[in-house]
Amino acid sequence: MSDNLDDAGLRDLAAAVEAAIPASLRSQWEAQVTTSPVLLARQGIFTASGQAVAYELSYRSADGATAVAARWDARQHERATAHVLSATFGRADLEQVAGGRLVFVRCTRAYLVGDLPVPARPDRLVVEVPDSVEIDAAVLAGVRRLRAQGYRIALPAFVSSPGQRRLLPHADYVKIDVRDLDVEGHPVVALARSYGASLVAEYIEHVESLAHARDLGFTLFQGNLLERASVLDRAHAQIVAE
Repeated sequence: MSDNLDDAGLRDLAAAVEAAIPASLRSQWEAQVTTSPVLLARQGIFTASGQAVAYELSYRSADGATAVAARWDARQHERATAHVLSATFGRADLEQVAGGRLVFVRCTRAYLVGDLPVPARPDRLVVEVPDSVEIDAAVLAGVRRLRAQGYRIALPAFVSSPGQRRLLPHADYVKIDVRDLDVEGHPVVALARSYGASLVAEYIEHVESLAHARDLGFTLFQGNLLERASVLDRAHAQIVAE
């Protein structure tokens, strides 16, 4: 049987299943989808003059399970990434989240190596590579492929680990926790910018840390001093058909 026939058969099967769903059940499901919270946390990334140029998006759950994320396994992190990407790009009215700006999302290994699809929005999505991801040949190849497709790459929580150093030539943004600057200081900042990446100072909580980051040459800033993360509910945004 040819691939075309297979595809046609699958479409017919999908249509038959869709037609068999009772109208009452369909209405109940649609009501559930539009009333159950679909939450995202959003925090701005700002220039030295205070202009927001991007947002970092992260997972939030209605039951408070986000608080134990440090104990999640790889599969739980994967589901959280899927939730953030789906809530952002899988629903209408993207600008209610992005406001015309770039959005940074931490993507797990499965998205980096191509086992799971990244939303086809390289114009808006900045792919963050978490420091928990093992940087092997498959991840490096995936990052190169994503960059070739036009996606920007960010390295959060940069501390000059061996894996992070392997990714530096492919990074458009490098994010450094300002709480580490007293220990790491100029050497790690110099290394972070050695391939031309824009530097983002993370966890700006005090005026003093903002001034210190500026003195070290950071051009972008993120933290509660500038903006606390807000929680958005995307439940009422229409799901976009694939």
